[in-house]
Amino acid sequence: MTETFEPAKALRDALPRLRAFAVSLTGHSAGADDLVQDTLVRAWANLASFEPGTNLLAWLYTILRNQFYSEMRRRRREVPDRDGDYAARLSISPGQESHLDFQDFRTALAKLPPDQREAMMLVGAEGMSYEQVAEICGCAVGTVKSRVARARARLAVLLSVSPETPDGQGSAGVPRETSRVDA
Repeated sequence: MTETFEPAKALRDALPRLRAFAVSLTGHSAGADDLVQDTLVRAWANLASFEPGTNLLAWLYTILRNQFYSEMRRRRREVPDRDGDYAARLSISPGQESHLDFQDFRTALAKLPPDQREAMMLVGAEGMSYEQVAEICGCAVGTVKSRVARARARLAVLLSVSPETPDGQGSAGVPRETSRVDA
C-alpha cells in the first residue's frame, strides 16, 4: 500500500526545521516567523508544481531561501533599525555565561555573508550533506564545501578561537578559548 501525500500534514511537520533555518538567516524570531509564513503561503499556492515523491523539505528550503533574498533586495533602502533590533542590543544582558556565549555566536553568525551563513546552517545545524545543500542552493558541491570552510574560518576569527584539531585541541595544542564579539 502506498502512502498518500497529505500536503497540510507535510507542511506542518516541516515547520520547526523551516523556522530554525529562517532564524539563522534573519537573525531574529519575528523576521523568521514572517519568512516562514510567506514560505508556507507560497508553497501552498504553488503546491501543484510540487511532485510527490521528491524531497519536500528541499523544495520548501528553496522557497524560503529565495523569499529571504527577495526580501533582502527589497529592504536595502530601508532604515536598518526599523524593527528596533539595534535598540534592543543596547539593553543589559543577563549574567548567565552560556547565554552570552550563544549571543556572541549569533552576532558572529550574522556577520557572515548570507551564502556562507546559509551553507553553514544547512550543513552544520540541519545535518544535511554537501550534495543536498548544493541542490538547494543551486551550486556545485565544491562551492558549498568552500562556503562552509570559509564560514567556519571566519567564525573562528570572530569568536577568537583557534581552529580545532581532531583531538579537540586548538592549533597550538591548547584547549580553545572564547572571547566576546564586539557588536
